[in-house]
Amino acid sequence: MEPLEALKTANREFEARLRLVGSEHWDRPTPCPEWNVKALVNHVLLGTRMSVQLLSGMPRDEVIAQLNDDLLPDGTDPVAAFVDLAGQMVEGFSGPNGLEGVVAHPAGDFPRSMFIGFRVTDGAAHAWDLATAIGGDTTLDPELVQFLWDDAQPRRDMLVATGMFGEGPSGSVADDAELQLRYLDLIGRRP
Repeated sequence: MEPLEALKTANREFEARLRLVGSEHWDRPTPCPEWNVKALVNHVLLGTRMSVQLLSGMPRDEVIAQLNDDLLPDGTDPVAAFVDLAGQMVEGFSGPNGLEGVVAHPAGDFPRSMFIGFRVTDGAAHAWDLATAIGGDTTLDPELVQFLWDDAQPRRDMLVATGMFGEGPSGSVADDAELQLRYLDLIGRRP
């Protein structure tokens, strides 16, 4: 699977789970201890908007100033907001620069070819988080999981060291376990 197709697939996975969120779900806890469902969805919206901003060349300090916005005020349609931002993000990666060049990410300068992997990871991981929180189907597209696994291998130690994805591997998942289970364990998820 090519990176752009992986991004589109991760977006579809998140959107499918988001469409199942009802008013009774917003306060439910998620696998991300600091977030309930509403905070998780707001995080994904913020990350997707941040990506659009970075891909369009917005200066880092302006992007950082907006990272704590509430993108889910009363009356907001979260699905419409996500679909719109996700479409803009895909356009940003499909535009004239494609996967060439660098983005001035808040955490540092990253090649666009690496940044797209970050966005695929965020979309897929949080699709699983959201499905878990609302009691939905947690099975991710197998080709997407393979992309995520392959993309993570060169950055395996960095992923764990950042702590951004929980505690990293538990050490309790067998090497021959289903790939989704091994991947989720790698990024600190405990199915």
